[in-house]
This record gives sequence, C-alpha cells and structure tokens, in this order.
Amino acid sequence: MAGPAAAPTIHQRVTRGRFAVVAGRFNEPITKKLVDGALEAFAGHGVRAQAVDVHWVPGSFELPQAALALARTRRYAGIVCVGAVIKGETPHFEYVAGAALHGISRAALDTGVPMSFGVITALNEDQAWARAGGGVANRGEEAALATIEMAGWLETVRRGAGGPRKTRPRRSAVGR
Repeated sequence: MAGPAAAPTIHQRVTRGRFAVVAGRFNEPITKKLVDGALEAFAGHGVRAQAVDVHWVPGSFELPQAALALARTRRYAGIVCVGAVIKGETPHFEYVAGAALHGISRAALDTGVPMSFGVITALNEDQAWARAGGGVANRGEEAALATIEMAGWLETVRRGAGGPRKTRPRRSAVGR
C-alpha cells in the first residue's frame, strides 16, 4: 500500500481515555519516529500526554504479547503497536512480520481492546524511513488515528448509542 491512509472519523469523547503505544526496539531509530508520530496524533486529537503510556519491547515479534498483557489490564481504550521489520537475506522477515500481524490481531479480537498494526514491513531501510514520516506518511501516526477511531466506534457500539447503521448497498448503474 502506498500513500497515506484514509482520513479517520474521530470520536471526541474517547480522547479522554488512556492509550498505550507498544514499540519494538529493533530498528529503534525508525521505530522512534513511529512513536513520535503516534504521540503527535494523540496530542492533535486532544489526548493529554499523561494519558498515553509508551512501552518498549525487544522487537516486533514481542509486540503481541506486550499488547495482550496491557489489554488484559483494562486500563486502555486502545493500544498502538509500532515497529520496523526490514527484509534481509533470509526468510526471517516473513516470520517476524507475520507473527506480529497475526498476534496483534488475535490479541485485539480476544480482548475487545482496539489495537492497530503500525509495524513497517519494508524491503530495505530507505523504504522504512519513507514510511516513518520521510515521504510516504508516518505509519505510527496513522496507527494512532486508527486506534482512536476504533476506540470511539467500539464505545458507541457498547453503549448502544446509535450503534452501527445498517445501510443498503447502492445499486450499480451497470446492468440496469
């Protein structure tokens, strides 16, 4: 996927909740830029700095376990997972990226706490830097925005206030 993510719909009442950012130290200079992007996104949407906890773990492989442990505390409205996995000369890249993706998804589904996948998976370091705010966008910022949006959406559903709307798909002009 190239370019920035779609513009989010932010639910303001969730900005008062607590959030966590879990960051993998492997490729730390790149991951630090992702953390900075996430923190800027939270600040830009009214989340106080004191309401965001940053937790560092060894690498992207460890992100799911950390996110799951944090979600189980029930202290967080959402959790942003960031890291950088850069392809090398072995298939290790695929294993780490896949484990991080599936583990974070499973942790979110198992706990009901929104978690976003802000892990850069790049073929080389230049691509990783570009996705850490160096030209393509900052995946940490995008992940934080997705987490805020999902936390708001889930809160709406849980409270029954409006809930998800059932809409009918638009009929295509083709075949009429």
